[in-house]
Amino acid sequence: MISSSGSSFYLLCCLAVLLILPFSSLSSDPDSLQDFCVANLNSSISVNGFPCKPDAEVTSHDFFFDGLSKEANTMNVFGSNVTPGSVLEFPGLNTLGISMNRVDFAPGGLNPPHTHPRATESGVVIKGKLLVGFISTNNVFYSKVLSAGQMFVIPKGLVHFQLNVGEGKALTFTAFNSHLPGAAVVPLNLFASTPAIPNGVLTKAFQVEDDVINAIKSKFGS
Repeated sequence: MISSSGSSFYLLCCLAVLLILPFSSLSSDPDSLQDFCVANLNSSISVNGFPCKPDAEVTSHDFFFDGLSKEANTMNVFGSNVTPGSVLEFPGLNTLGISMNRVDFAPGGLNPPHTHPRATESGVVIKGKLLVGFISTNNVFYSKVLSAGQMFVIPKGLVHFQLNVGEGKALTFTAFNSHLPGAAVVPLNLFASTPAIPNGVLTKAFQVEDDVINAIKSKFGS
């Protein structure tokens, strides 16, 4: 028979677990245990972040980044270009659980369907008009046309895209709760991987013939 004191202790343990679980499930990058950890990108060892540059070698320059200030070239098959601002470009972000991208769009340009496996994305349209959409794991499509100053959020890991539906160029800045969110671009993953996914897999998945798959692969130089 469980005593009242034992029962109270058991209940307290259950409550503690219930309180802790939401925090672990909502976490992104691990919390840092120091003021900063400017990445040593030359290190051959990396576990959930890069080793820290010695404090004596850290300068003000490590905490500022101008890589998102210039418009990118959008002369490509998609008519868009992503300029990343992750830890790989901005080592001062190391272990801080945050990063940003700049995305430029030509008229009609598309940031193709893709996912960020390690981060939730939020963004704000700076210029132009974008159709922003994502698909849930229940295959429900959520979308809205946004203008300058309007914001969006994409839950972690879900397939999403942005399409320029305005008359001119468009620009958005996006932010992530990871210093290295990663990006898996669906059409490139499927039709331009190295080595290539066997045609038999793709023909069965899309219920089409070989010539259709080969035609799509040829668009991506595969």
